Amino acid sequence: MKKLFLTILISVVSLSLVSCSDVENVAEGTKEEPIKIIAAHNQTSSESPYQTGLLKFKEVAEEESDGRIEVEVHAGTIGTEEPELVQKLVVGAADVVLVSPGFMTKTGIPEFDFFALHYLFESNEHWEKVLDGEIGEDFAEMVNEKSNNDFKMLGYWSAGARHYYGKKPIEEMEDLNGMTIRTQSSGVVADFWKETGAIPTSVSWGELYQALQQNVVDSSENSYPYFVQQNHHTTKNGKYITETAHDYTTRFLLANGNRFDEYPEDIQDILMKASEASVEAERDAVEKQDQEYKQIALDAGAEVNQMDTTEMEEVAEPIQDELAEELGMTDTLEKIRELREQQ
Repeated sequence: MKKLFLTILISVVSLSLVSCSDVENVAEGTKEEPIKIIAAHNQTSSESPYQTGLLKFKEVAEEESDGRIEVEVHAGTIGTEEPELVQKLVVGAADVVLVSPGFMTKTGIPEFDFFALHYLFESNEHWEKVLDGEIGEDFAEMVNEKSNNDFKMLGYWSAGARHYYGKKPIEEMEDLNGMTIRTQSSGVVADFWKETGAIPTSVSWGELYQALQQNVVDSSENSYPYFVQQNHHTTKNGKYITETAHDYTTRFLLANGNRFDEYPEDIQDILMKASEASVEAERDAVEKQDQEYKQIALDAGAEVNQMDTTEMEEVAEPIQDELAEELGMTDTLEKIRELREQQ
């Protein structure tokens, strides 16, 4: 009898152990796989404000989702040219990318070019008022509609105020006559520089240091955090900086809208919250680094000067008018100018 009781007891314990094991296996088998997000920008410096912004995106998305979202940030590692990143976004090799207006016009949405217009904004405060208000909302909706949901606007980032830097300082616009300048070689950006007398020249960002050093181009233009991090100010043709502030630069944080819509609603909400946090972090980094990297350039021997930009602004205005009319955005342009007057 005792032997029979022990046999039954052992059987019950064994069944219990098997049952517990099965429950654990089932639980592990049904554990939700994290949603993997590939987020990328084209800057290779780990100190870039772009990197700061995407790392904040990663931090917030992963924390708010309690691990249901996993973000992989790429700083130039899946493409240093923006057309590459856009293509990867469309085909699904990237989920979130950062791009500039000029390159986005090649996607068949010419309205992107509007935010590449020079002297469209007179200050960073003016820029924020435009992009963070009704105009920014309307533009985001238009982009989504015209791209058939290929592009969903997650937020507007800044790349700071862009300035000229080159082999000589410019005191007035005519000093640009005949000078080659690395910038977009087509579109409204090229039109502007041609009107100033300069010669727009296409050089990839990764090759620009060498191009400035070896006299391939006479000059370039960008904001302090970006060209100083790449040591352009130490090159033969990058020493002289003139603070033209010709562009308070807009960058677009984009997702593929079709894939975004497939995520559960709570995941979409978290990604939008992460995007908002990234906008704030990136803009703060740009503002902080603008002065920091200007001082680094000065300490390294670069020379900085200011100039009266009135003549350059006058060159920009008819280019703004023409593009706005062509795109059917004349009302938008007028609203932007009205907001400038309210500053």
